[in-house]
Amino acid sequence: KELMKKFGLRDAIVVDCRDSDDEELIQRDLGATASHYVEASVNNGEIIAISSWSASLLALVDSMQPIPRKKNIRVVQILGGVGNPSAEVHAARLTGRFANLVQGQAIYLPAPGIVGAKATRDVFLEDPFVRDAMALFDQVTMALVGIGAVTPSRLLAESGNIFSEEEQGFLRENNAVGDILLRFFDSEGNPVESTLNDRVVSMELKQLKRVDRAIGVAGGARKLAAIRGALRGELINILITDSCTAEKLVRN
Repeated sequence: KELMKKFGLRDAIVVDCRDSDDEELIQRDLGATASHYVEASVNNGEIIAISSWSASLLALVDSMQPIPRKKNIRVVQILGGVGNPSAEVHAARLTGRFANLVQGQAIYLPAPGIVGAKATRDVFLEDPFVRDAMALFDQVTMALVGIGAVTPSRLLAESGNIFSEEEQGFLRENNAVGDILLRFFDSEGNPVESTLNDRVVSMELKQLKRVDRAIGVAGGARKLAAIRGALRGELINILITDSCTAEKLVRN
């Protein structure tokens, strides 16, 4: 209730924090809780968006049970899932398995999360499958996203969809505290504008803010500043986090 009041959230779910420094444990606990929330929230005709490269969302899918049949559900991937072949299975698993669990149609975004240049991104945007996926971004009714710190998570680093250390330094110098969908923002949730955005294949933050239920699943000390920035900027309207993080968010 304190989180909802302070940040104007539509809903907030707080998971018991057993060890604030054990990021993998927090991700598993958040994923399990988020799975129950989603199971109870899916309606007929939903267009559900899901991000790639999020350990918390992967834990959500691993914990989720098949839901009773709903009609006309589509699940669209909103961050490019092509990357290191050994890690790429995570992106396909997230989208495809989640779609199976909700008995919906999976719509993939067959492009990398980050490409080397704007011209390369423009080529991917001409692909008909990429266009079909991105055409649904403005129609999404529920979005499931992770919230990342400027320093990438292990899963994201393994995927190859990261900016270089020099580029990460540039982001910090320009007051970035975190990202959603590889779109970086500052402590107030304002987008950090740079040419790096021209190399990302994902939903934009302004599109995410328009989603009816934009659910952020994130916790742990490393992501505190990023979660706070996302809340201040109203980039999400539902938060699933751990109690240690929640207490810090309501105090400061």
